[in-house]
Amino acid sequence: LLQQTRSDQAKNYYEQFISTFPTLNMLTNSTEDEVLNLWKGLGYYSRARNLYQTARIIQEHYHSKFPNQYQDILSLKGIGSYTAAAISSFAYNQAYSVVDGNVIRLLSRVFGITKSIQDAAGKKYFQNFAQNLLDKKNPALYNQAIMNFGALVCLPQKPQCNTCIFKKNCIAHTTNEISKY
Repeated sequence: LLQQTRSDQAKNYYEQFISTFPTLNMLTNSTEDEVLNLWKGLGYYSRARNLYQTARIIQEHYHSKFPNQYQDILSLKGIGSYTAAAISSFAYNQAYSVVDGNVIRLLSRVFGITKSIQDAAGKKYFQNFAQNLLDKKNPALYNQAIMNFGALVCLPQKPQCNTCIFKKNCIAHTTNEISKY
């Protein structure tokens, strides 16, 4: 529900969805049309179809238990590398870096990285860079911290440089080129 949707918009849909389908079996015993009907107004209907198909895959191939290995999670319908890393990290505390726009902005500013994320090479660079920085003993905590730091301090507009703990070492700040990154 939260893919490309703000949490305040998704909240009522989530509550309705959970009350209608409180168990995996109830979801898989429904029809795709029933799932799509609950999704009306939220948009991106492929997410609803993927959710329904993934529930069936989990039931059939994983004995109704959500997989706990990154590659298995990544193989599920509608789950890409970002979501698989987030689930692996937050649910299972596995060492996969979660790289979103906030993390990319923070890393590019602090380390002076000018690579574009518009191509596969740039995305791969940031993913590898973030993975190398990841606290392997506490990946969930680290990922949450870096994502929140980017969202709350290293803002796209008007970053909070005066209170930033990285300002002395931040290339964007020390070169006064924050808007470049």
